[in-house]
Amino acid sequence: MDGVPPFPPARSASTPGRGAPSNLTPLRFNLHERVADPDWLDEREGIDGAPSKPRTTVTADHARTIINRITSPDLPIEQSINMYRGCEHGCIYCYARPSHARYDLSPGLDFETKLFAKPDAANLLRAELARPTYTMRPIAIGTNTDPYQPIERDWRLTRAIIEVLAETGHPLFITTKSDRIVRDIDLLADMARRRLVHVIISVTSLDSAMARKLEPRAPHPAKRLAAIAALAKAGVPTQVNVAPIIPAITDHEIEHIIAEAAQAGACRAGYTIIRLPHEVAPLLREWLSLHFPDRADKVMNIIRDLRGGRDYDPRYFHRMHGQGIWGDLIRTRFRRACAIYGLNHRGSDLDLAAFVPPSANGQMRLL
Repeated sequence: MDGVPPFPPARSASTPGRGAPSNLTPLRFNLHERVADPDWLDEREGIDGAPSKPRTTVTADHARTIINRITSPDLPIEQSINMYRGCEHGCIYCYARPSHARYDLSPGLDFETKLFAKPDAANLLRAELARPTYTMRPIAIGTNTDPYQPIERDWRLTRAIIEVLAETGHPLFITTKSDRIVRDIDLLADMARRRLVHVIISVTSLDSAMARKLEPRAPHPAKRLAAIAALAKAGVPTQVNVAPIIPAITDHEIEHIIAEAAQAGACRAGYTIIRLPHEVAPLLREWLSLHFPDRADKVMNIIRDLRGGRDYDPRYFHRMHGQGIWGDLIRTRFRRACAIYGLNHRGSDLDLAAFVPPSANGQMRLL
């Protein structure tokens, strides 16, 4: 097909424990293709002669602000917080990968091994919420990279953010694919009683072998279902996101995921179809050549059919769910499954009137 990039040669092996096969990337932002070198990889030969895994590094990012304003008309949120840049889960399909290119890092292996954390996140949030000009809107975390990726265990930035929002009565949306969220169930259960939180757990596949290929360092799908059950039991409104749906790879699991999530206690469901902005498309092609060479062309052809003949359609109200016959089919199957298993019949409206600004610099705000 004219204008369609060829598939790269199939690689003999993936990088152990990582999602992206390499740091292959186009020359966007004058970024050159990365190669394995001692500056960012562990010493390649281990004691048994096998290549060692790339080392994960975390750099402190001393940001000046923490709340991002969102103007996308097809998103139900207006504010978000990202405590981390890059994500160790290593999901090959992650639409956030291209953000690393802005910092002269590869959206490939760099994205999942060279991470950045904002240690001042909670203090920055408190200061911004205390400003007289602050306009309260629900805040979403997990819209870019996962707030409960492995480094949260040590950095605990997500918990610190939740503590500030709980203290001030500020409504919150959390999106994650990690069962680590249950470690904060004490805070979330209290916020749920005050109608201040809604949690979304993403499940891409229930097949453990498939999950290991797609998202090698994300928790096992069974653990995510267990997290939904634990949150629901604690009274936390929890939604399952069948996301992303990858045609000819995971689309056959739509009904099964919704059924299992409903049984676990999810009250709502959503879905998105795989998005391939910028460097994600060539990374996925490389991944397909390695893991599914027999159907690589089929997968990309269906994706292009969903995207009007392109790898990616960035238009608002089209980018999430696709179009055409495939888009209609997936939408119909999703809605039918939700109806069968009783999801999306009740909402979880957040309390928008409970917010009380925090003190600033030790001084309470004057009335």
